[in-house]
Amino acid sequence: MSEPYLRLGVPKGSLQDATINLFAKAGWKIKLHHRNYFPDIDDDRIKCSLARAQEMSVYVENGTFDVGLTGSDWISENNSDVVVVDDLIYSKVSNRPARWVLCVNGNSPFKRPEDLEGKKVATELVGFTKSYFESLGVNVDVSFSWGTTEAKVVEGLCDAIVEITETGTTIKANGLRIIAELMQTNTRLIANRDAWADPEKRKLIEEINLLLQGALRADKMVGLKMNLPKDKLKDANGSLPSMTSPTVAELQDPNWLSVEIMVEESVVRKLIPELKALGAEGIIEYPLNKVI
Repeated sequence: MSEPYLRLGVPKGSLQDATINLFAKAGWKIKLHHRNYFPDIDDDRIKCSLARAQEMSVYVENGTFDVGLTGSDWISENNSDVVVVDDLIYSKVSNRPARWVLCVNGNSPFKRPEDLEGKKVATELVGFTKSYFESLGVNVDVSFSWGTTEAKVVEGLCDAIVEITETGTTIKANGLRIIAELMQTNTRLIANRDAWADPEKRKLIEEINLLLQGALRADKMVGLKMNLPKDKLKDANGSLPSMTSPTVAELQDPNWLSVEIMVEESVVRKLIPELKALGAEGIIEYPLNKVI
């Protein structure tokens, strides 16, 4: 590497804890300090800094960071020239893309974006929102919101807001109504172009991505291990989903087999009773950190 370490930007705010937990599953322990923006990481090849997701792509583009994590929305908003290494679909709430939505007061007469002609819209995503309404040919006054955006509609400071949501719970709790979805966004691993061109830094970035993706893949999966009567293996094959095929090993008792599989966690509640009915015993379910 041109420098003795890789500079990693960790998103501060709502994604901070989820990011640190993801890195922990991938094999890196990041330790925060209460009074500074430079967490420790248990890898002397990497130095960490905290930065707001909204600004991350700017810092990666200008070389402050070699690599960072931020939303595709902010890459677009900042028009940043960075390398998108991969998508990392994770969040503090759910493993699905977040949505930027156009919201109005629940009792307002507005039902479509076109109904907001000449009205005021508040948002943190100013550039994209302006482009969205321009594409519709609708003239609105878009202003930047520094936070508590939902309250601005309720207090009558604007006619509508463009806000990010995953479940819509906060929007409904504030008495607002969604009238349009503007875009979906998810977290991306991005790299500075010069860092990506450095063979050693690129190798480390790809290593980080590989293990992060493995941790994400394992997030919804579990391992199942059991003893199964040998004469029931054929019957069980249809009930044993796995990434390739089950791992089967002989036991000391020739009438029994040890069987191990990796499955989606959501099917386990249905699968275990089926396996038990086939005669499986000693069924063990265990979490997975990474699936590569």
